[in-house]
Amino acid sequence: MSFKTKLTSGKRVILAEMDTPKGVDISKMIPHARLLKSRVDAVVLPDLDTGVMHLNSLGGGAILRQEGIEPVIHVYGRDKNRMALQGDLLAAHILGIHNLLVVQGEEMVNGDHPDAKIVDDLDELGILNMIQTLMAGTDLAGFDLHGRPEFTTGIAAPPIADDTQLKQAVTDAGRKIAAGAGYVMLQPIFDLDFYKQVITAFSSLNVPVIASVYLLKNVGMARYISINDPSFRLPEEVIRRIRQAKDRDTECVAIAGEMIRSLKDLSQGVKISALGWEDKLPAILDSAGL
Repeated sequence: MSFKTKLTSGKRVILAEMDTPKGVDISKMIPHARLLKSRVDAVVLPDLDTGVMHLNSLGGGAILRQEGIEPVIHVYGRDKNRMALQGDLLAAHILGIHNLLVVQGEEMVNGDHPDAKIVDDLDELGILNMIQTLMAGTDLAGFDLHGRPEFTTGIAAPPIADDTQLKQAVTDAGRKIAAGAGYVMLQPIFDLDFYKQVITAFSSLNVPVIASVYLLKNVGMARYISINDPSFRLPEEVIRRIRQAKDRDTECVAIAGEMIRSLKDLSQGVKISALGWEDKLPAILDSAGL
């Protein structure tokens, strides 16, 4: 059953996120992808929206399609104008890539090409309108297309640290759903009680809501997140668990598995991000009982 069919029929979806290589050596990407085949419904591929140059999601998506895996590719406007974006989406359809996630690009100052020129021809609402226009059979200049592309399009919610940010994020998501978004993907939150509140708020929009789970790699990463990103709401107890564990890698996998088990019945789906440790994804799925 396809990602679209599961999503629209109300069935639970499990997604994994993978990074494409910084270069053309895909010798690790392909075996990592094969380990996920038949275990997840689709694989999410970030594009250059992270601010780091690497193989783009269109190329990565084509590789996954060759392996019989459905990709979900990021689409954003920071680096491309409307002509380039439209051309990429037509190419995506031809390559068998029909699942999109519209995101906002990270600030370039935090990336590895801080001097790159920012375009931002279309914002997220503009991109959603562009996708609907293409699917209706014309381009943004009003010219007819020879064949209409088909996409299942979602949006990424921003980091949410408190009730005020949550209210604004739900309002913004409502506008994007009106512009054509069919599902919402949330950011990771380690405070389960607050995450339940976030999921409930977004569920009021009557589209599928997909939660996200990060694999914490070590104590240092966990501590950095707890200090620098309040939206994760990472409890001190979690950091203590990792620090006191005899096998810290295994404990990190167990924590991710516990989060997935807790979230899979609260939302319609869960996305798992291993943040470069894609070889750990099968172990996380095992830990979650998936």
